Amino acid sequence: MCANVLVAEDDTKQAELLRRYLQREGHSVVVVHDGRAAIDEARACRPDLVLLDVMMPGVDGLDVCRGLRAESDVPVLMLTARSTEDDLLLGLDLGADDYVTKPYSPRELMARVRTLLRRAGNGERVYRVGGITVDPERHTVLADGREVECTPAEFRILEALAARPERVLTRAQLLEHLHGFDRFITERTVDVHVKNLRKKIEPQPRRPVRLCTVYGVGYKLVGDRAP
Repeated sequence: MCANVLVAEDDTKQAELLRRYLQREGHSVVVVHDGRAAIDEARACRPDLVLLDVMMPGVDGLDVCRGLRAESDVPVLMLTARSTEDDLLLGLDLGADDYVTKPYSPRELMARVRTLLRRAGNGERVYRVGGITVDPERHTVLADGREVECTPAEFRILEALAARPERVLTRAQLLEHLHGFDRFITERTVDVHVKNLRKKIEPQPRRPVRLCTVYGVGYKLVGDRAP
């Protein structure tokens, strides 16, 4: 199921590759390129997993890991070009849960990600945004305490939005979350699913106050607002 993953990698091409592989597996991904931004983003979005490059400008990955461990038990997967035993043990001693040595196989990395998320409870959590509750483990949606039936594609879209409340997801990003659910998918497909979701979760579907359009960009799920 969908997990929130924070990627801290100063190599922009490598970071984009990680983003694509993670999104292909259905995860929401935030990418930062330096250690200070990694700490700030981890505090703001409370990720389910952090992929952390050791060699970053300013605050390096080891210091980031030390800071994260002082505040949370979020699983940390270190990405390191250092391959000596002492270097690897240092990362583990600071609280990293696992490490992958560069260059690595993306398939191996995704297997490590799945393992860490399973250990942490599959990365599952119940998302509550205003009057909407999304429970990925039970695959249920409540609107004002009333259970509503969603198709698998509708649920995947709502789950992705609920995992990042108040943040805009583009149609292209939402299409990533539909991978494997719709055989023929386009950005128009997302619009249709959103329209159907509004009929199920909005007090007035034609005047949405929860699943909101950000014109020219995409959609976001917000706390209830007066029409």
